[in-house]
Amino acid sequence: MFEIFMIISGVVARLLPHLPNFTPIAATALFGGVYMKKRYAIIIPLVAMFVSDIFIGFHAMMPYVYGSFILTGLIGMYLHTHKNVQNVAAAALISSILFFLITNFGVWAGGMYARNLSGLLESYVMAIPFFRNTLLGDLFYTGAFFGAYELVKMIVYNLRVKTTV
Repeated sequence: MFEIFMIISGVVARLLPHLPNFTPIAATALFGGVYMKKRYAIIIPLVAMFVSDIFIGFHAMMPYVYGSFILTGLIGMYLHTHKNVQNVAAAALISSILFFLITNFGVWAGGMYARNLSGLLESYVMAIPFFRNTLLGDLFYTGAFFGAYELVKMIVYNLRVKTTV
């Protein structure tokens, strides 16, 4: 049931008006890798992307976008045994950088810029404003997901302790 909630929240967040690239998909992949069965770290963000892409529209960049979220899910799996505040924040940052590098490489490879080193660099420079939103969104949603989960876990633990005493 929780997995369905994560998918629906990812779809809704992409469909509602938002800043470009300010979505919970990377945070969902990281969260899934830490707290859910391994396959969900990959499946949940991809299903959320696919369902929302049905409404938003399919595009040539999908392999690059989806590929970046697969890598983010793998980072989440690593976090499963290395979870602490610093590592979670670093994972969100690394996920943002990976998304930026992979998707803008895809834009360049798709022919939007000259197919040389200058064109590749131009594609990255032109995408810097979007990177800010990606980074802010990934940090915000990662903090919200991990923080809320840990807070609820602590509250439930304290309630159990008080009822057994």
